[in-house]
Amino acid sequence: MCGRYSLATTDPAQLRARFPIGERLEIRRRFNVAPGDDIVAVTTDREGTPRGELLRWGFLPSWARDPREGFKMINARAETLAERPAYRAAFAHLRCLIIADGFYEWQRREHGPKQPFHITRSDHQPFAFAGLWSVWHRGEQDELRTCTIITTAATARVAPVHDRMPVILDPTQEGPWLDPSSTRPELEAALRGLPDAQTELRPVGRAVNDTHYDGPNCLLEPAPDDQRQLFD
Repeated sequence: MCGRYSLATTDPAQLRARFPIGERLEIRRRFNVAPGDDIVAVTTDREGTPRGELLRWGFLPSWARDPREGFKMINARAETLAERPAYRAAFAHLRCLIIADGFYEWQRREHGPKQPFHITRSDHQPFAFAGLWSVWHRGEQDELRTCTIITTAATARVAPVHDRMPVILDPTQEGPWLDPSSTRPELEAALRGLPDAQTELRPVGRAVNDTHYDGPNCLLEPAPDDQRQLFD
């Protein structure tokens, strides 16, 4: 799964130049993005034109009864998107890019607490997760625009930490992923994600464990005591 990620190492101008976000959307540095947060995404309008907007992380199908159900749907498995009733329509019509520069995963250890890792592209450039989005209404005025991050089997480098990881789109696949005319084979090709050689990971300290903390300490190396436990 992917339960936390970052958008911390690039400035807004660089992101606007890299992705079709537009000028009006506020972009803040985020070191510890958590489910339920409003996150930077690229969706498309009715004509298929890309646009930047903030979506709440946690997918809420249009037919859901309770908005709290979205907290259970932060990830969607790539292998079953076309079959799952919750995601089938969004996979066909409401795909999005979720902008990030890294994500966190926790490795189980025989002794001691789980060890967090920060996982990035090997060139440390910002990237887009493959995502789906939805619009949920309760009455005429109450609207929620939500999203989920698609996951796939982990690459060889990430697998020792966790068996799943988010789909990081190759830049050449971002356009086809958003394009409403893309065929299912084209979409499945995009969901293959980055090659193993283009991913990189390193251990970080436990500051990221606190979902309420969103500061630069999330990216620091483990403290000396953590380092000793990590390599015991």
